[in-house]
Amino acid sequence: MSKKLNQLEATAICGNDISSSCLYVSALAIFYAGQYAWISLLMVAGVLFLFRKIYGEVVGALPLNGGAYNALLNTTKKSTASIAATLTVLSYMATAVLSASEAVKYAHSVWEVIPVFPVTIGLLLLFMGLVILGIGESSKVAVFIFLFHLFSLTLLCGFCLYFLFSNGFDTLIANFKMPVGGSITMALFFGFSAAMLGISGFESSANYVEEQQAGVFPKTLRNMWIVVSVFNPLIAFLALGLLPQEVVNNNQDALLSFLGETSGGHWLSFLIGIDAALVLSGAVLTSYVGVGGLMERMALDRVLPSFLLIRNTKKSPYLIFILFFALCTSILVVTHGDLPSLAGVYTIAFLSVMVLFGIGNLLLKFKRKNLPRPERASYLAVFIAIVAVIAALLGNIFLNPEFLVTFFEYLVPTLLVVFFMLYNHYILKAVLRFIDYIAPDNSRFFKNWNRIIKNKLHELTSQQFVFFTNNDNVETLNRVMQYIEQNEPTKRIKIVAVVDKGMKVANNLKSDIEVLDRAYPEVKIQFVEEPGKFGPEKIKELSKRWKIPINFMFIGAPGEDFPYRVQQLGEVRVII
Repeated sequence: MSKKLNQLEATAICGNDISSSCLYVSALAIFYAGQYAWISLLMVAGVLFLFRKIYGEVVGALPLNGGAYNALLNTTKKSTASIAATLTVLSYMATAVLSASEAVKYAHSVWEVIPVFPVTIGLLLLFMGLVILGIGESSKVAVFIFLFHLFSLTLLCGFCLYFLFSNGFDTLIANFKMPVGGSITMALFFGFSAAMLGISGFESSANYVEEQQAGVFPKTLRNMWIVVSVFNPLIAFLALGLLPQEVVNNNQDALLSFLGETSGGHWLSFLIGIDAALVLSGAVLTSYVGVGGLMERMALDRVLPSFLLIRNTKKSPYLIFILFFALCTSILVVTHGDLPSLAGVYTIAFLSVMVLFGIGNLLLKFKRKNLPRPERASYLAVFIAIVAVIAALLGNIFLNPEFLVTFFEYLVPTLLVVFFMLYNHYILKAVLRFIDYIAPDNSRFFKNWNRIIKNKLHELTSQQFVFFTNNDNVETLNRVMQYIEQNEPTKRIKIVAVVDKGMKVANNLKSDIEVLDRAYPEVKIQFVEEPGKFGPEKIKELSKRWKIPINFMFIGAPGEDFPYRVQQLGEVRVII
């Protein structure tokens, strides 16, 4: 992007998703935790505080689009990273469809003439068009929605507080005297588990970090944390102060509108209904922007088909957004707009991504400890955060065991597509053997298929990869070869030493590479001494000269004295 997102624009895009949780999460927490719901929501704010540093450390060290996928791609195997990517895409699909559907239902409650099903598809189509025009254009819409939402919530809370102090605390006291079903500990646990769904969107900022101005990313995390920490517990507390618990439970679907009607009258209820429709629409935009950054990165790494990288005149990867729209619309059509089952997909996928990001942080500490980073999360904080999210995941599965079945119904076919792309060279080789077995005489039909498959295999394996070495020893280079052999279907590798004036490569480097060449006979290893200074300009120059994409170039983790940040090197992958 020529113009990158400032703090307000970047916060608004992900903030609309996470702040839309105010519409449902307080009611959910009250249903499970009763009068202790606000404590459950404060516990969620505490966990989110820990994740601020976890995300800040990982994305600060590896500030590239992709979120959990990027964290795991640079610390472990490509297949593991692809599972995180698949879960994230599923989470975005479920969020987009559910948010669009609920937004239109809120609009329908205000204007009953609005047909829900076709307008839901129209809303998905509208935001597809916005992101195709460019993330900069869509951010202006996100900012308007976000600011209007904050204004509406502030106004609602103000009227609820005035109503509470004007009418006394009898309802609040009565709610707090009500007996809890089961123990207080279990009420807090299940309330916490349900309330953890209110932080969806926190992971989104990491998926478009490259589109943000320098230093903006940690501010988006802080801003989202403040919104969730203030409004969610406050709204739950105010709801308990104004309404009996059974009334709250009977109005879960539109609790905030009901609070508006109670505290300010019909006009405030109407305003909250408009706000709900808008901010839920903003959550659809969050899904488009987040999935765009993620799927583009996946396509660059050959986890998704490369044709998805085609851009329009606005530099937007429009095919990704069209594909995402088609997937979301197909879900609506298949389910006929009846979407409760999607909540299970969203719940398990989102919480699983949070766990994987925490694991990515630990792997970064162990495997890339020399990689510079602006902040560090303590081991204890990461451990507590991971355990808390796993507990919330198990709590939601216990409360809704059918969620697990629905989740796998969506996960399995999505994983099959991703793993087909990851291991298509093995599949193509197996198909070749099968053709040779059933048609050894090579009839014309099988001969044509044989030729097509061999051409595709040649295309896959002839893609050259580059590893930039800094006089590494044979043991380190062998680890590089093992990584490439396990993760990339290639038979051509350049090991490149960029040598500045007055410098020379280690005496043993050439002989070590000859040893590797004999150890990996199926891979052609080419050693290149490249004059010049290693840095972003040299990488761009070599990428252009050799016609090798930058994301097919690898480095070892640089130390604190390295003069560049990883994001300055482009899409270079850190593999050791």
